[in-house]
Amino acid sequence: GGTAAVAPIFSGLVALGAFASLGLPGLSGFIAEFQIFTGVIGSGGTAIVVVGALAILGILITAALFLRLLHRTVLGGPGELTAQVVDARRSEIAAVAPLLALSVLIGVAPRFLLDVIEPFSAVVVSLVAR
Repeated sequence: GGTAAVAPIFSGLVALGAFASLGLPGLSGFIAEFQIFTGVIGSGGTAIVVVGALAILGILITAALFLRLLHRTVLGGPGELTAQVVDARRSEIAAVAPLLALSVLIGVAPRFLLDVIEPFSAVVVSLVAR
């Protein structure tokens, strides 16, 4: 715990990744979770609603786990190994930063990705709807 004090860059990268997975608006996870909510609300079928409710439950459990992770590792009190933690190196930042930037880009302007996915999802829906 307490990595925010000794490794602020690493902690910020972890927090941004966790927030993207939580589905906060402006990040990539929001687009997926929004589509799940919209599909469940607009479906009307009982089986779909049950599956959607399970998906929503999964989203809530994931959110709780990520918030617990952030609280215990980043914001929590320092543990016995916290002093040995070092901040993210340039090579690590260079590996993670483009992925996080892509997560923000997808969250802010998802249309370019949805245009690629939409034809395939239409085929899947037509196969399932038979």
